[in-house]
This record gives sequence, C-alpha cells and structure tokens, in this order.
Amino acid sequence: MKRLNPRGRYWMLYILPALTVYLLFMVYPLLDSVRLSFYSGNFAGRVFVGFENYIRLFTDPVRSERFFNAFGNTWYFFAIHMVVQNCLGLLFAVILTQPGMKGSRIYQTIIFIPTTLAVLVTGYLWKLMLNPIWSEGVLTSMGLGNLAQPWLGTQATALTAVSLVSSWHWMGIPTIMFIAALRGINEELYEAADIEGASAFQVFRHIKLPLIAPVVGIITILTFVNNFNAFDIVLSMQGVNGPPGFSTDLIGTLFYRTGIAGQHPIGIPEPGMGAAIATIMFVMLAAVSMFVLNFTRTKE
Repeated sequence: MKRLNPRGRYWMLYILPALTVYLLFMVYPLLDSVRLSFYSGNFAGRVFVGFENYIRLFTDPVRSERFFNAFGNTWYFFAIHMVVQNCLGLLFAVILTQPGMKGSRIYQTIIFIPTTLAVLVTGYLWKLMLNPIWSEGVLTSMGLGNLAQPWLGTQATALTAVSLVSSWHWMGIPTIMFIAALRGINEELYEAADIEGASAFQVFRHIKLPLIAPVVGIITILTFVNNFNAFDIVLSMQGVNGPPGFSTDLIGTLFYRTGIAGQHPIGIPEPGMGAAIATIMFVMLAAVSMFVLNFTRTKE
C-alpha cells in the first residue's frame, strides 16, 4: 500500500467497511446462488446434479411453459413501463423545465407523491378501486359506468392493469432524474438555437435529447432491472400465483413459488431450481445492462 500511495498508506482502511458489507451481503449470496443452482433437493439434503436444473427448466413441459409465460409477461411489464412511465416522465420533465413555468415545484411534488407510498399499500388500494363492486357506483354517477369492468379478473387486461398501476407508482423517479438532467444543459445552447430560429421540437430533438442520452440509459437500466425483479406489486394486487390463469405471473413470482414457497399442490420448494431461474435472469440482466451502458457512453 505504501508503494501504491506513499503519501497515505492507510487509504485502504476507508473503503474496508463498505467493501466488507458489499462482499458479505452482495457478492457472496450471488456466488452461492449460482452454486446452489447445481444442486437438487431441499434444505434437509442436497445432491449435486450439475446442469440438470437448467435442462429440466427448458425441457420439462410444465416448467418450460410456466417459465416462458412468466418471461414473456415480464417483457410486456417492462415495455409498459418504458412507454408509459418513462415517456410520460420525460414529457413532464420537459414541460416543468420550460422557461417561465410557474408552480413547477408543486407539480414535481404531486408527481413524486405516489413513489413515497409503500408498494403493498398502492397495490391494495388500486385493487379496491379496480373492483367493479366498489367502483361501479362512483363511475356511474360520473357517466363512466362502462369502465366498471373486472380489469384484474380478465386474462386479456389483468397484466396491463397491474403494469399501469406500477408505472403510476414509480413515475416520479424518472421525472425527477430527467428534470435534473435537463437543468444541467448549458443555457447558451438554447440561446444559439433561438437565434437560429429553431422550433421547440427541434431544440428537443437536436439539443435536449442527445445531451440527456446518458441519463436515458441509466433510467432504462434501472427500469429493466427493477421490472425483472418485480414481485410486490403482483403480490398485493393478484397474489403469487399470477391469476387469472397465470396471466400476471412474472419471473419474480415464479421464482418465489419455485424456490421459496413451493408449487401448488405439493408445496415443496426447490431451491436449486429457483437458483437456476435467478442465475439465468442475472446473466441476462448483466448482458443487457452492459450493452445499454456502452451504447449511452458513446452518446455521452
């Protein structure tokens, strides 16, 4: 250490606490989960089976059907968040950062308030509001009686409803991040564009969007990782089985049923199979995250 930094040989001590916590609670569980994916059996006894869990996951008819159904549902869940949550967040950020915009702080607070609520509370309240038994009277009095439908009880609309509720809940975070990025742009660029007679859309297309591309990449990665780890919103609104007919089943709920709670009707958890699902998702998340980071870094 003295050779690396002769001015202060004790610099390593400052990062040891954080490094120790990171290794114990992040790196070790991750590596142990990968190791566990090569074993079969429950906590009473495990047997090394190699890649059997991965083979069963993709070849067993029931398991592969559940896995690819949850995998597709999670991608749809992510797409709704990108289109609704992040696009509306960018729109709100552009509006709230316009020169002369009055009350922008108040609007930012209103948009961010849902994020401060617990996800379980948000999901439960929206489950009540989307229940036609509770909402029919209010909607009928407003002339919107046709909207009193079992949105969460129909396979065609259940996942969309859950995705929109989750997008509404988390919209405040990308909005605030976009606002911070837009306010960091040099005002001289706007003045030059105004002299050249650029329209508002041209300013957004050629100045704002390219300069906030790194932030767009970070928000995309955060959305991607959080959506593929989503669990609590489905739990609070639909339950861990992803009803109706597994139409709201995500990778998070599938992992919970497989590795922790156990599948119905036997109810015996398979930690090895659950670890195999988690390992596959980790590899995919890492690959996509690195791709997005490299892409946005070139933009920066």
